[in-house]
Amino acid sequence: MTTSAPGASAIFARLVRPRRIWAVAAIHGEAARLGRLHLRLAPLLGRGDRLVYLGGYLGHGAAVAGTLDELLGFRRLFLARRLALAGDIAFLRGAQEEMWQKLLQLQFAPNPREVLQWMLDHGAGATLEAYGGDARQGLAAARDGALAITRWTASLRAVVDTHPGHRQLLTGVKRYAIAGEGDLLFVHAGVDPNKPLDLQRDMLWWGGVNLLELDRPYGSFRRVIRGYDRRHGGLIESPYAVSLDAGCGFGGTLLAACLAPDGTVLETIEG
Repeated sequence: MTTSAPGASAIFARLVRPRRIWAVAAIHGEAARLGRLHLRLAPLLGRGDRLVYLGGYLGHGAAVAGTLDELLGFRRLFLARRLALAGDIAFLRGAQEEMWQKLLQLQFAPNPREVLQWMLDHGAGATLEAYGGDARQGLAAARDGALAITRWTASLRAVVDTHPGHRQLLTGVKRYAIAGEGDLLFVHAGVDPNKPLDLQRDMLWWGGVNLLELDRPYGSFRRVIRGYDRRHGGLIESPYAVSLDAGCGFGGTLLAACLAPDGTVLETIEG
């Protein structure tokens, strides 16, 4: 089973020759917590450190647009460090980012009203509100047909474009990240241990298989690190996986972990 890839692409990120890797759990629209975490993280960053955000920037919390602004601001600070390269930082796709992209293409859904309602029931309403959308108008447009939906989604895209960098960040997210020579795999929610990486799709952002129950490494990776746990159990380690979600956006804190290249958790911080 092939579980690694030779180089970075539009699909995944590769964090090359890391000294340490900082991984940030799902944020879910909690801009204030993210700002506090960044204040703690900034003085801890050292030469050779890499940074990966594990998806879940949108939805649930009340400050979705502010969260993206904070991410973009810290990206600038991170890359302003001496010898830092663009490839030293990665943003992964989470379930909320996947839903938002699907929402902006709602006119292509075979049953758009049901799809939109499902998204609203699963946290997309906060993102919709952040960009000036009205759920009732969307549901009405879905009832009225493809042309009405197209006009509605076009208005949402226009609002997103009034926020510098937001569209570029959301369209540039990666499915997963690999650190080093294939030692660590970073995902939003999970992997199917019976499928190679090039066949992983929704499992990456929706999960389904409990990574903490892996009884052997996933392929050649020493450990898989995820940023979203539907149980929000905080830092949990098993021999072959690490889970980081402490419930940010659901009443909990925002967690980040610093990992050695072999997957050892060196320290954690919270926001």
